[in-house]
Amino acid sequence: MAKFSDKILKIALSLMLAVGIWIGSTNGEPALATSMEADAVHVINRLSFGPSPGDLQHVKTVGIDDYIQEQLSPSQDSPRLKRQLRQYKTLSLTPIQLERQYGFRRPGRGKPKLSPQERKQRRRRSRIPFREASEARLVRAISSPNQLEEVMVNFWFNHFNVSAKKGRTRLWVGAYEQEAIRPYVFGSFRDLLGATAKHPAMLFYLDNWQNTAPNSPGARGRFKGLNENYARELLELHTMGVKGGYSQADVVSAAKVLTGWGLPRGRQRLQAKQAFVFDARRHDNSRKRFLGQPIQGQGMAEGEELLDILATHPATAQHISYKLAQYFVADTPPPALVDRLAQRFLATDGNIRAVLETLFESPEFREPRYYGRKFKTPYEYLISMARATGRPTVKPLLVARALRQFSMPLYECQTPNGYANTEAAWLNPDTTIRRISLATAFARGYGRQKTPVPPDQLEQALGDRFSAQTKSVIDSSPRNLRAALMLGSPEMMYR
Repeated sequence: MAKFSDKILKIALSLMLAVGIWIGSTNGEPALATSMEADAVHVINRLSFGPSPGDLQHVKTVGIDDYIQEQLSPSQDSPRLKRQLRQYKTLSLTPIQLERQYGFRRPGRGKPKLSPQERKQRRRRSRIPFREASEARLVRAISSPNQLEEVMVNFWFNHFNVSAKKGRTRLWVGAYEQEAIRPYVFGSFRDLLGATAKHPAMLFYLDNWQNTAPNSPGARGRFKGLNENYARELLELHTMGVKGGYSQADVVSAAKVLTGWGLPRGRQRLQAKQAFVFDARRHDNSRKRFLGQPIQGQGMAEGEELLDILATHPATAQHISYKLAQYFVADTPPPALVDRLAQRFLATDGNIRAVLETLFESPEFREPRYYGRKFKTPYEYLISMARATGRPTVKPLLVARALRQFSMPLYECQTPNGYANTEAAWLNPDTTIRRISLATAFARGYGRQKTPVPPDQLEQALGDRFSAQTKSVIDSSPRNLRAALMLGSPEMMYR
């Protein structure tokens, strides 16, 4: 974290107090007036990670409705972004290829031990997939014109969270995002649910790869008992929600249904072409009852039937709709909006794009009292600064390090519920001061040849989002401090 002068800190803190946000409180009022520009700024801030130079003018030119449709139907990445992404070779590898080429395994019996230098080299090589996945995610988030797609990648990854802090999952988080999240962010929720359920990152992270019927022919060693971890999170987090009306007996039934869903092991790991396998020898073939419905013993097809039931359940529609409304509208979303989204979810068999269209067309989404009221997570704040300053050359590694300092390291949330997106989770004195420090660093510019951000250019990119009090403090400050004050202002910390 770059050091900054006491003068800048005092000015920044006085700015925060001037607009009515005492550090650690939630008394801020929306700064935007109701106007065409305010509407455009609001839509950009909710459908993207914040405006970059030229975005506001584009929305004014094409109109808000057409901009929303553009974002719901993403175009191809720009040639420049494609070139950037091509340098990350591991993004195109399957989980099996990643494990074979980058997995760190100790030599088997009878083979010579690795020297300290060889172990060091292998460990360094095993870190490449995670580093490339992290950098690629940040490059896309900062530079992609398909901002809503990047927002939804972040949303769905967080919803179906896996953590790189757990063993082999670190190798696979990039492949998980590429294979199980990105292709489905606007598609069918059932397809998204199935893709995450079968991906090795999820199977390993929530232990379903070990889930075994206790008295089955394949029950031995670590594979000798029922493991309810994935089944419980599947119901509580991924589909029905904690208040969805299921019982512990339903969790047990779901776990039994999913026995045998796992990973190749032993000799299979050397020959397998895909990382998901169904091991019939470890499956519970008994008849089950789930949410009052009978499920016949029919091998892997039971799991597909289970996912079908969950994907179309009214509690799932309500849970997903609540989370979408919470992300795009308010920390405590309007119940009527959630109900309409849930109805749309059920009517379209979980068509995510259709649900989002209903959300963005809703009067609640465009209600001015919600403008500028969603406090940015550290991830959203850092990406928004990189975009606002028009610095596509900001090094992803610097952003990744900053995220770690803000206790939000990318891909490393250890709990399956993912990172919170509410104000209460992130607004506190320490992180607020850290944000001001980082804003100062962004405004000064990174690298050996630091190029300060022109305040006029920044103000034009951000649009009419500052209150009269904030403008007064900025305008009365020295020119070389204005960009830092804009980036460190309370209005910049909300979307």
